[in-house]
Amino acid sequence: MSGRVLVFDMDGVLVDVTESYREAVQQTVEHFAGRRVERELIQDYKNQGGWNNDWELSHHFIQGFGVEVAYGDVVDYFNGIFLGADGLIYRERWVARDGLLERLAKRFQLALFTGRLTIEAQVTLDRFAPSLRFDPIVTADDDAAPKPSPEGLLRIGRLNPGKDLWYVGDTVDDARSARQAGVPFIGIAAPLNPRRRELIGLFQSENAIAILDDINQLEGALPQ
Repeated sequence: MSGRVLVFDMDGVLVDVTESYREAVQQTVEHFAGRRVERELIQDYKNQGGWNNDWELSHHFIQGFGVEVAYGDVVDYFNGIFLGADGLIYRERWVARDGLLERLAKRFQLALFTGRLTIEAQVTLDRFAPSLRFDPIVTADDDAAPKPSPEGLLRIGRLNPGKDLWYVGDTVDDARSARQAGVPFIGIAAPLNPRRRELIGLFQSENAIAILDDINQLEGALPQ
C-alpha cells in the first residue's frame, strides 16, 4: 500500500455536475418560486463559502424570492429529480481521461471526501469507475462536520497514520478544509466556470500548491 493518499472531492473534480447538481438547484428553485436562478449566482454563493449543501442553497434562494416552504419539502423535491429513474444524476460526465486514475493508483492510495450522500457517490462510481478503489470514502452520511470543516480530511489522516495526504477540490470550502487540516491543496478552476478568475484568487489566498483546469493535468502537479 502506498504511503501517500490522494483525496478527491467529487463534484466539479471527478465529475462535471453542470447538468446534474447545478441544474437540480435551478429546477428546484423554479418549482417552488416560479423563477429560475442563474448559474452565475449559484457560483457566486459557492465562492462565498459555506454553501456546500445544495439543499440549503436551494432553500435559501426560494426564501429570497419571498416564498416560504418547508426545508424537508425542498429536500424531497430535489432528491426526486436528482435520483429518480431518469434523474439528473445520469446527466453527469466523468472528467478523467482513460487511464489517468489507474496510473495515479499505482503511485497513490486513492480516497474520497465529498459532500454527497453515500448513495449518490456510489451510483456515480459504479457507473463510471467500477474497477477503481477509493478507500476510505467520507460522505455526508458520515458523522463529520461538513466542509469547510477539516474533520473529514482529519478522519482520513487518522485512518492512514504516517501517510502524506493531498486534497483535490474545486471550491473555496474545499481549500479551507485542506488548509485547516494541514493538507496540501490542489484547486480545480474549470475554464467555463462563470467566476473562474475570482475562484483562482480564492485558491491563491488559501495557499493552493497548484491550480488546474481539470484533473487531467494532475500528474504534473503531484510529486513523483
